[in-house]
This record gives sequence, structure tokens and C-alpha cells, in this order.
Amino acid sequence: MFSKKVINSIFFFSVFTGSTCYAQQKTANESKLFLQYKTDKTVLPDFSYAGYRNGEMAVPKIKNYKIFDVTKYGAVANDTISDKTAIQKAIAAANKNGSGIVFFPKGRFLINEDRDNDSSIVSSSSRIIFRGSGSGPGGTELFMKNTLQPEDPNKMWTVPPIFVFAAKGKDVKIGNVTKPAKVGDVALQVSNTANIKPGDWIVLSMLNNADALIDAELSPNKVSDEWTYLVTNGVDVKVYHQVAKVKGQTITLKTPVTYSIDPAYQWEIASFANCTEVGIEDIAFVGNWKEKFVHHRSWQDDSGFTMFKMARCTNSWMTNCRFTDCSVAAIINQSANISVVNCKVTGNGGHEAVVSNGSTNVLMAKLVDEASQWHSFGSSHGAMNTVLWKCTYPSTTCFESHSSQPRNTLLDCAEGGLMQNRAGGAMVNMPNHMQGLVLWNYKQTNTPVKDFEWWSSTSKWWKMPNPIVVGFSGNGTTFKKEQTKYIESVGEFVTPLSLYEAQLKLRLKKLPLWLSGL
Repeated sequence: MFSKKVINSIFFFSVFTGSTCYAQQKTANESKLFLQYKTDKTVLPDFSYAGYRNGEMAVPKIKNYKIFDVTKYGAVANDTISDKTAIQKAIAAANKNGSGIVFFPKGRFLINEDRDNDSSIVSSSSRIIFRGSGSGPGGTELFMKNTLQPEDPNKMWTVPPIFVFAAKGKDVKIGNVTKPAKVGDVALQVSNTANIKPGDWIVLSMLNNADALIDAELSPNKVSDEWTYLVTNGVDVKVYHQVAKVKGQTITLKTPVTYSIDPAYQWEIASFANCTEVGIEDIAFVGNWKEKFVHHRSWQDDSGFTMFKMARCTNSWMTNCRFTDCSVAAIINQSANISVVNCKVTGNGGHEAVVSNGSTNVLMAKLVDEASQWHSFGSSHGAMNTVLWKCTYPSTTCFESHSSQPRNTLLDCAEGGLMQNRAGGAMVNMPNHMQGLVLWNYKQTNTPVKDFEWWSSTSKWWKMPNPIVVGFSGNGTTFKKEQTKYIESVGEFVTPLSLYEAQLKLRLKKLPLWLSGL
């Protein structure tokens, strides 16, 4: 018999862990696929490199940077005068300094009032921290009254974000990969290493429409003539890597290759223009989206109140932020090793929550979508190795998989709806996802579906080839086995409870303290 002390401990643990997965720990069986992965790393994508500093270090709490208090540049909390110019001045001063904490005291600051210029608030340097005084009641609120204007009103996604943190510069081709490399390799033979040194970031890319490449991505499914980008331009892979070592014509990468490389398909390497160690912390970004959302009705619906874009950033983070009454919360664009942690989307529902857009190794950890964005958290546009770890969204929405060839997306102990009309993407850029979609201990909360299809026979807007489904809880949902690459334990969870944690522990020999702390 358990003692009263032990029983109380078990009760406390089950109530306050905040994760559906843990409630099933006593009855879960060890996954056969994970047992196989321990000896054969090819059976699953390796998601353990996702996040700030490849998950090996905690997101830092910077204390030694110079502070640029926005109130010293003219911002005044809780009045009726716009603070947009003052905030941009504080950011410009921090950028000129080469580093800095752009600090917001408690209160409401106005960032796009009636007479404000129609432009984004921009930062373009490394080591810039955007720090508020809390994203909850009594903290820092940045309020956007009016939308910015779309670049093209007929293209409903073209409204710029009100905040853009992005590096200047452009990528420059260095050379080509000259010898094959398989998934898991870290050494690349290249035609030119003259302008590469340890610590540099590079882009490893391939664009080729060879039939063999398309078949490998989609088989046994067939490509549609409507998917003109895939048919005409081809399989599009773009992955960001940091260089660990250079010797002769060999580059050693800090992270392993994620897509099999055949030089016959003209793989290129280029320098990656980026800024690094950028942080956004403890701020509430509040829009003024008050209409009932209608998908693709207007640019106001789809992107009018787009709050934040982080682009061309490496080893950077967003923590403890809130996004309220917005069209789009945050876009992580063309970036690498980004952690988005403990953030929340609330208020009136809009278009998208947080998305990894063309980025590599993005970790979304413990995000909550209370607004029920049309597309919740997810990946798009060639994103590689995106992890949604213990994220939750309502039964009325679904994870995002917004076409343009995202790969290797892990929904790990995620909880929310699963429905075919919420993936996203233009028909020319279909399918919604390529290889490497993994659902691990996923809890579906909407109405169960018999013989759920990943490659829909009834909808041309839901096409995802060969996902891996392990430990799925859906109150009776079943899947067509022939549409999955691997399926295990539908109806109950498995151990390890978290694939991301287990892969990280396996690689580092122990679970990092920062992850245990979450």
C-alpha cells in the first residue's frame, strides 16, 4: 500500500505538471519505434538540435548590456500620444551601440496611431534584447490601433509586420557540394572553402525537378499538375548550418545533414547573412482585430494585424510574450536555432499563431493558442526540423502545415484539434508537407474520425505524405494505415513521453537543466 505522503505526491504531480502526457505515464508502453531508433537513427528525423544553441544551453537572461529605456527617448506609458517614433529611436541607438536592452517599463505604449507613418519598427543588429516588464496584467503592452497597408491589396498576405527584427545583407554563393552525404553526416566535400571559417553560418540548398526526387518525396502518392512550383521548379531544400571546422575542401558542420545529398542535383553552399543573439521577452503585443475572422475574405483578415517577424536570426529567442487580437502573432522567417517559449495567443481569433517559415531547428515550447487562430502553430515554406513541444490549441483549430515544402515537423505531446481544412497554402505550392511529419503522443480534442486520411481523397487542400504517428489519443479516431510511414499505439500514449526530450537526452547523455525547468 502507498503511504499518505506518496499518494499526495502523486496527486500533486498529476495535477500540476500541465501536460496531458504525464497523466498516461503509468500505463504507457515503450515505443517499438524508439527502441529501433536507438540503434538505427534513420527511422526517425533527429529533432534534438532544435532550439537556441541546439538545445544544449538555456536561453540566457542578459544583464550586462547597456539599457536603452524607451521613456528616455520620448515614450510615455498610458497616455494618448503615439510612442512609435520614440521606440524606433531607442532601437536605433541600441543598434548603433552594437548591443543593448531596449527596455519597456510597465504600462501601455501606442505603436500605430492615426498619424503614424505607415512603416514597420525595425531592428537589424545582433545582440539586441527587446525587454518588457511582463506580458500579463500590469506589465508592458504595445498596442497597435491601425493596420499597416498591404504591399498589394490583392495579395492578402502582404501586410508587413509592425515589428521586424532582421539582418541586413544577402546570401552569397560560395560553391557546390562535390561528394554525396547521407542524413546524419556532418562532413561535406565542397568545391570552395576560401571564404569559410569556423563559426560562420552557411545555407545548404538544392532546387531540382528530377522525377526521382519528386517520387522519393511523395511515393506512393502522385504529384498533381496543379502543384506548379513542384512540377516546374522542383524539390526545394534550404537548410541553415553553422560551420564547426574547415580543412582543405572539407567543411565540418555543427549539426548533421538532414536531407540526403547527391551532387548530381547541384547542391550549393552560400554564406548566410544573419544577426545573432536577439531576444524578445516579457511583452504583450496587442492588435485591434475585432471583426469575426473569415478566411481569405480580405487582407485585413489575413494579415492586417501581423505583430512580429524575426528574420535572418540565429541562436535567438522569444519568451513569455502574449499576442492578443491579432491576424498573425509571430513569424520565424529564414532563421536558425530559435526558441519560442511560454508564449500565448489570446483574444479575437485571426489567421495564424506562430509559424516557422523557411527556418531550421525552431523550437516552439509550451505555447498556448486560446484565440483559436485559423491556423495555429506550425511550419511552412521549406522549414526544416520544427518542434512543437507541449503546445496546446483548441479543438476548433489545427496545427499549421502551410505548404511550400516544410519537412521534419514534430508535434510532441501537443494537444488540440485535428481537421483537414486548416493546414494552409496556395494550390501552386502544394502539398501541405513533405517527408518527416511526426505526431508523438498527440492528444486530439475534436470529434473523432474513422479512417482519417493524411492524403485526402475528398479534399485537394490536405495532402501530407507518409507521416509517422506514435502514441495517438483521439477518443476513437483511426487512420488509414497505408497512408502512414509508421503507426503505433493509436488509442494510448507511449514512452518516452516526449520524443524531443528523449532524443536530446540520448545525444547529450543527460537531459539539460533548462528543459527540466520547463
